[in-house]
Amino acid sequence: MQDSVQENAAAQSEPLESATPAPTEQVKFETLDLDASVQRGIDALGFEFCSPIQGRILPHTLVGNDAIGKAQTGTGKTAAFLITIFNDLLNHPIDGERYLGEPRAVIIAPTRELVMQIAADAAELGRFTGLKTVTLIGGADYQKQLNKVNQAPVDLIVATPGRLIDFMERRDLTLDRVETLVLDEADRMLDMGFIPQVKRIVRATPHKEDRQTLLFSATFTQDIINLARQWTFEPITVEIEPERVATASVDQKVYLVSSRERFPVLMDLLNDPAVESVIVFANRRDQVRRLYEKLRKEGVQCGMLSGEITQAKRTKTLENFKSGRSKVMVATDVAGRGIHVEGISHVVNYNLPEDPEDYVHRIGRTGRAGATGVSISFASEDDAFLLPDIEALLGHSLACMAPPAADDNA
Repeated sequence: MQDSVQENAAAQSEPLESATPAPTEQVKFETLDLDASVQRGIDALGFEFCSPIQGRILPHTLVGNDAIGKAQTGTGKTAAFLITIFNDLLNHPIDGERYLGEPRAVIIAPTRELVMQIAADAAELGRFTGLKTVTLIGGADYQKQLNKVNQAPVDLIVATPGRLIDFMERRDLTLDRVETLVLDEADRMLDMGFIPQVKRIVRATPHKEDRQTLLFSATFTQDIINLARQWTFEPITVEIEPERVATASVDQKVYLVSSRERFPVLMDLLNDPAVESVIVFANRRDQVRRLYEKLRKEGVQCGMLSGEITQAKRTKTLENFKSGRSKVMVATDVAGRGIHVEGISHVVNYNLPEDPEDYVHRIGRTGRAGATGVSISFASEDDAFLLPDIEALLGHSLACMAPPAADDNA
């Protein structure tokens, strides 16, 4: 939640259909006339000022407007849509009887980790509201999730698309009473092939003129623009460029190594006392698995996050990493989405990402909330050709160097 609310980002707005002007000064939460229990949750977390996306989008969403945001993790978008949902639900209570399995708000996100992080933020921010949030994710026990749905009327569902479809097909949930629909990381859902499922979910909710829709995406491709126009009604648009802040707080290095040198150089790095907590990104599941197994053989306490890992093991792995019981996390880009861990000192790109946007996302795991971090990317003969596109996105060149000797790491 701290990351969601506190991390500010440099912002500029280029219209999709319409845009909001950038405020000339910071916006205080207390000026937004929020429900007292929502304001109390914000106060309890120690936050006074909105981040740029919150300050620009909340005045519109709090009065019921649809919104489209170009925003990545770390801009405060999660808190923006949670505050909108909670405030609306509390200001418009339902008169009369409510029924089980009829949520008033739904948030869809592409990965289990991101869904769990959003739900954790909702628990903190909404602790004084009395509203009920239920998380639905694949790979977890369906009956246990159903029991939570059936305990009492649900206010907010946070779900992955596939598991939400499961509940709809079994008629354990109906979405015809949804008042607010949030589609988070729409570009990632498109990349992962979830859009047919998302379209089905959207069709099950009230017409776009009869619900509030908030859509967030890290990129505005033509496909995303087309979907946004289909699913939203006269939206305001806000565009945030978080990579400017993320890269400014991260010392970025590129080590020129051969493919055979990657692992020895990684081991030298992990033996450096300055490396306190590190996420190592690889591009594919098989690469993550092989790297994890090699690290374990070397006695490194590490965890692995990829799509092939069961949800129970993923949850335990994240808990061990957050608590410091394991120093190293090896992850794919998809599994890495939703990882919000304070104090990550280093990010290592064991393989350069094929999509430059993933580079920005990866290094954004460190240097958060005013802290500084280090990212080290290995560039070898098989992937160095990807560097120019990454540098073009960043708008500057990256420092390329030979890796330091083992006793020179700093």
